[in-house]
Amino acid sequence: MASVILHKARKKRLEQGHPWIYNNEIERVEGDPQPGSLVRIMDHRQRFLATGYYNPASQITVRAVSYLELEEMDTAFFERRFRECLLHRNRFVADDAYRLVYGEADFLPGLIVDRFGEVLVVQILTLGMDRCRDSIVEALVSVMNPAGIYERSDVPVREMEGLEQVKGPIYGHPPRFVTVKENGLLISVDIEQGQKTGYFFDQRENRASTAPLMTGWGAKSGIELQEIPNEDGSVRTAPVNRNGKEVTFPYWDGATVLECFSHTGSFTLHACKYGAKKVTCLDISEHAIESARQNVELNGFEDRVEFVVADAFEYLRSQVKGLNERSLRAAGSVKADTSVPMTAGGGRTWDVVILDPPAFAKTRGAVKGACRGYKDINLHGMKLVNEGGYLVTASCSYHMRPDLFLETIQEAAADAGKILRLVEWRAAGKDHPQILGVDEGHYLKFAIFEVRSKQF
Repeated sequence: MASVILHKARKKRLEQGHPWIYNNEIERVEGDPQPGSLVRIMDHRQRFLATGYYNPASQITVRAVSYLELEEMDTAFFERRFRECLLHRNRFVADDAYRLVYGEADFLPGLIVDRFGEVLVVQILTLGMDRCRDSIVEALVSVMNPAGIYERSDVPVREMEGLEQVKGPIYGHPPRFVTVKENGLLISVDIEQGQKTGYFFDQRENRASTAPLMTGWGAKSGIELQEIPNEDGSVRTAPVNRNGKEVTFPYWDGATVLECFSHTGSFTLHACKYGAKKVTCLDISEHAIESARQNVELNGFEDRVEFVVADAFEYLRSQVKGLNERSLRAAGSVKADTSVPMTAGGGRTWDVVILDPPAFAKTRGAVKGACRGYKDINLHGMKLVNEGGYLVTASCSYHMRPDLFLETIQEAAADAGKILRLVEWRAAGKDHPQILGVDEGHYLKFAIFEVRSKQF
C-alpha cells in the first residue's frame, strides 16, 4: 500500500479527530496509489497515523476511514460500520426514519444513508466511496434488509471529485413516495424529486421543542375557562369569551403560526399536533407546498392550515409594510378612508413565526451576503410576532458561525426595536452526531426567542 507523508509544520488536525488531509498538508507520496484507493497516512517521522482513501484531483486529497491498518473497504468492513450506525440510531431514535449514516461523523466520509422505513436513500459523494458502491449496497442489504435502495448522488460536490451526478434505484424496487413517522406524525417523502435525499431529519428534536409555544394563548383573546351550569344542575368547565359565550372551537387556546421556507411542512405539522389554532405554511416552490398540503391532509389538519406560494423575503416585507401603514392609519397620520384599501396590503401578525431557510452561505466568501439575508428575514420576522410571542429561527450554513448568527439576530432586534430572550438553543439531532474537532459537523443552529417591545 502506498503512503502519504505529511508536512512537519502542518496543524495536527488528524490527531484531534478531523479526517481530512488537504493537498497542501502533504509533503510527498511514496508509491503509486490509484485514485480512490487506500493509502497509509504517516507523519513526517514516518509514524503511522491512519488509513484513508486518496484522490489527487480533490483539494481534500485524503479522507481517513480508520485509525488502524486497513487492507480494503470490503463488504465486511461496511457491515461492521453499518451495524455500529444502526446501534446508535436504535438507542436514540424511536422512529424507523432517520439518518443512518452521517459521513465523517460515522467514520465513513463521503457517504450518506437515510432510512425511510423499509427504503434506503444513499448519497455517495467521493471517489473513494464511489469505488466501493457494490460493497456498500451488499452491506446495506445484509444489515438492513431493505425493500429497495435509491441513489441521490445528484449533487454538484461530486464533480469536484471528478464524478458525474447520478440518481436512480440501485437495489430492489423503491417507490417514489414513502410514508414514514416522525414524532407521531405521518410524513410523505418524495425520494426522487425532494430536496437532497427527500427529507431533513436533522431538525427532528428541534421541531418537537416547539410544543410549549403552541398553547396558552386563549387569555390574550379574552377566553378563559369558567364553570358553566348544565341543565341537570351539574357544573362543567368550558372556555368562555369576553361576551360570556361558550367557545366551542377545540383549539381556542392555540397559537397563530407562520412557517416560512416550509419545504414539506414539517414545522406546520408539529404546530398543529401541539395545538396551534391556525398555521400559515409558506414556500416559494409550488412542489414544496403541494408536498406540505399532502402531509397536512395525511394528518387531518386541513381545517387549520392555509398555504401560500411566495418568496419569503417579499412576503415578510409586505406584511411589515402593511402593519406600518395600519399603525399610521390608527394614529391618524393617514386619512382613514375605509373605502380605499391600504396600498401595502398585508399587515398580519402571528404568535409564533418560524424561519428555517436553506443555506445562505455555501462558501466562506458568501458569508457577508448571508448575514444580510439572515438579518433581513429575522428583522421582518420578529416585527410580525405579537407582543410576548416567539421567533423560531435557524441557519444550516456551516460558514455562518454560531456567534455570528446570534450577533446578526441581535443587530436585527436592535433595528426592529425589540428585546429578545433566548429560551432554546439547539443543534442537529441525535442521528446527526458530531465529532469533536470536526467543525464542519457543527452546521445547524436553531434558536427560540421570546419577542418583546420596549413598552414594559
